[in-house]
Amino acid sequence: MHCPICHFVDSKVVDSRISTDGASVRRRRECEKCGFRFSTLEEVELLDITVVKRDGRRENYSRDKLSRGIARALEKRPYTDTAFEQLIRKIERDIQRKDRTQLTSKEIGEIVMKHLKTFDSVAYIRFASVYRSFEDVQTFQKELLSLVPKKLSSHRKGREGKN
Repeated sequence: MHCPICHFVDSKVVDSRISTDGASVRRRRECEKCGFRFSTLEEVELLDITVVKRDGRRENYSRDKLSRGIARALEKRPYTDTAFEQLIRKIERDIQRKDRTQLTSKEIGEIVMKHLKTFDSVAYIRFASVYRSFEDVQTFQKELLSLVPKKLSSHRKGREGKN
């Protein structure tokens, strides 16, 4: 690791800490030439995964593309950068668990929706409406009702029948 101050090529690790989710390692380093201390973050990177699109095209997996799509769904929603990064790591961990070099965009979309559903229900609906291409209001409403707890939805049905 190059020193950010003097650009010397060697540094020594003086401390390592694993993140709480176990997906990254923070290392405290010291330059062997000038003694400057700095931190690095080491994360697992998905390599050599090909995404097969709906139209049959193939492209390399892109973390940036995944992050942009999820950020669009989360636009104007309350979340922290740390929570967002953890969400991305969880999604990538599930992608890695597939243990394949090729995945369809549909498989990746389903993984994203599974995590968004618990992370932010509004973002989940936004993502699902684009991803699943809701054709009509009934399809959209059905998806919304899937988010409402069973007791609450049956309570509403009971009240609607009394009117």
